[in-house]
Amino acid sequence: MIATLKRILSPEEIIQEFNVKQIEKEWSFEGYKPSDTGKWTHCYHRYPAKFIPQLVEKLIDEYVFEKDAHINDPFMGCGTTIVTAISRGFKASGTDINKIAYLMTKVKSTPIEPNYLDTKLKQFLDRVQKSLTEGGVEPLIPQKHIDRINYWFKEGNKNELGKILKVIYNEEDEIIKDFLQVAFSHILKNCSIWLQGSTKPTRDFNKNPTKPYDALRKHLKKMQRGNEYFYYVVPREVREDLNNYLTIKPIDAKNQPVSDSTVDLIVSSSPYVTSYEYADLHQLSTIWLDFADNLTEYKKEFIGTSYKKYGNKQLRSRIAMDIVYKMAMKNEKMSKEIEAFFIDMEEVFDESFRILKPGGICCYVIGNTKLKGVDILNAEVYAESLQYSDFKLARIIKREIPSKILPTTRDAKTGRFATNDNANTYAYPTEYIVIGEKL
Repeated sequence: MIATLKRILSPEEIIQEFNVKQIEKEWSFEGYKPSDTGKWTHCYHRYPAKFIPQLVEKLIDEYVFEKDAHINDPFMGCGTTIVTAISRGFKASGTDINKIAYLMTKVKSTPIEPNYLDTKLKQFLDRVQKSLTEGGVEPLIPQKHIDRINYWFKEGNKNELGKILKVIYNEEDEIIKDFLQVAFSHILKNCSIWLQGSTKPTRDFNKNPTKPYDALRKHLKKMQRGNEYFYYVVPREVREDLNNYLTIKPIDAKNQPVSDSTVDLIVSSSPYVTSYEYADLHQLSTIWLDFADNLTEYKKEFIGTSYKKYGNKQLRSRIAMDIVYKMAMKNEKMSKEIEAFFIDMEEVFDESFRILKPGGICCYVIGNTKLKGVDILNAEVYAESLQYSDFKLARIIKREIPSKILPTTRDAKTGRFATNDNANTYAYPTEYIVIGEKL
């Protein structure tokens, strides 16, 4: 059942509600191993700040009561909500402006007949070996991005990756080709001089990059095992008619590819305001798979990016206005970035209201932080903003983050993420699930 909150809460009441909110231990999912949180196809590709499938499963258990339910995620990321919905036999829809995230989600939510996949992978690896051992094979390296590729990759690995990519693009089965591209994307950081574990693009000149073929062969085996588990979990009627169950697009979250009043549940974790640039973190995949002509222009499309600024739109949330005002006293540029982020999110909430059925539920997972001494009350802003989008604020869940892949510490002066030794403030020790109901 949905916990009862007042129909309309003032900003002051919302802040008070959060101040007294206690952690709900059953939503922290302590004790789960990586094999649990990375089950099925969830192991296909690294992704920052992803939430675990167990969280989505619990929300579905609490709020979905129809066998033919439709579940949506406007910020799909690596597809945790979408994969979970498909595994339950539900329709799934969503968006992500990040093209590699879209590719991940499509591949992770597409079960492939295991014997067929096994045959295709053996053929692929044989072709790659021949390409690497026979002379005269020209690598396929996107020339428009050659400067960036040379910046990140040593010559030997660059050429080996180019030959692998050429074999991938010669694959005629589009489903298999996408599967191979995700594996290729996943190994890029290990095969480059990208500083391992860094949340910002940083080179490590002392790094000894992994050889691409070895990394790819190993990861494909892992993906193959994940696919086999997932294939037998997904109901047969879904496997045989996936296009009727899966509707995802690489577009803006403010434009969902579904009709009015058709969705039962939304489960999403949006970008975090001024957190980090997803376009930067995935730039190796973007340049190798040629997903953007210009990285700088590509970044401007992302919600939560420092490139977004609005001068002709006004915030509705009073809590957000107060945060923007306080930040302007410290840093005018950052205040504009925060304002643009919250304006974008208000429009996303309007879109969520449009697509949900009456009685439908939206669940937004978000954490609070502190930048330059200013409390960034993301969750409180979301709670207030949902009401301006005509939702009833139904419930607030506070949970600990025991193992979420997310930078946890900041330097208080700069607001930048830092190592635990150098940082002096926590970024996201807990987070909230802010739940709205469409009456």
